[in-house]
Amino acid sequence: MAPASTRSVVLIAALIISLFASSASAAPAIGLAMPRHARASLPALAVGCPPFPGATAFVNRIDNRYFPLFPGTTYVYKGAEDGEVQGTVVEVTTETKTILGVPAVVVRDTVTDRKGGLIEQTLDWFAQDQAGNVWYLGEDSKEYENGVVVSTAGSWEAGVNGAQPGIVMEGNPQPGDAYSQECAPGEAEDQAAVLKRNASVKTPFASFGHALLTNETTPLEPGTAENKFYAQCVGLVRSVDVKGGNAESSLVAVKNGPSRAELGCKDKKNKNKNNHKNNHKKQQKKHHHR
Repeated sequence: MAPASTRSVVLIAALIISLFASSASAAPAIGLAMPRHARASLPALAVGCPPFPGATAFVNRIDNRYFPLFPGTTYVYKGAEDGEVQGTVVEVTTETKTILGVPAVVVRDTVTDRKGGLIEQTLDWFAQDQAGNVWYLGEDSKEYENGVVVSTAGSWEAGVNGAQPGIVMEGNPQPGDAYSQECAPGEAEDQAAVLKRNASVKTPFASFGHALLTNETTPLEPGTAENKFYAQCVGLVRSVDVKGGNAESSLVAVKNGPSRAELGCKDKKNKNKNNHKNNHKKQQKKHHHR
């Protein structure tokens, strides 16, 4: 039998281990809800997949102000990667694909080089729930070289091979929010954090003073990060690498997009025109009285 002094040391060590175990069990688990200020400081790897609300929780159109996707709309972007000019055309099609019982909108994303050669083409699948969150249900991605498909890396579909839906845009994004956009382990694991709602950004399309700014990362490429700017009632207007890359892209044009009224936004342009007309009438009235 061990001496009394030795038994005492063992008992004290066991007590310490027990106390540490109790503290650990009380700590919040990764991926569970926790205060926003705590989530803001979490590394990208700590963001868990959002709980899927079920097919009955979804609506039949995507009218999130920061991420509207109305069938027939086309977004045109220009940018560069590794010094090479690229163009991107994003088309919101009239097609849908049913995933987990949800009719997801099919969005075609085509990237070309300066000569029009195909670099990548992706079919993305999105849907919006009743709370205004836009869910990402997967993508069919193809990379090309000389017109031939050379890779389908990054392709995934919710409900297949363990992949789960992610949220690409919250219904009411607030600084400090962090969420998983893609939940396909080992294939696609993009995550986003909201930085601010009043960012300023200039693009060939327009300048914006109250844009939503997010930072996107992925545990699959821990040395990279990208900032994205979203304008209300327009959508994504600019993206730029801020770590581990040198790609950037800005909105150039929107074709057949929804009106600001359809998205519940005030028409600032019309308001400015009306103010200009009223001021002009007042000036004419003053001149007439003189």
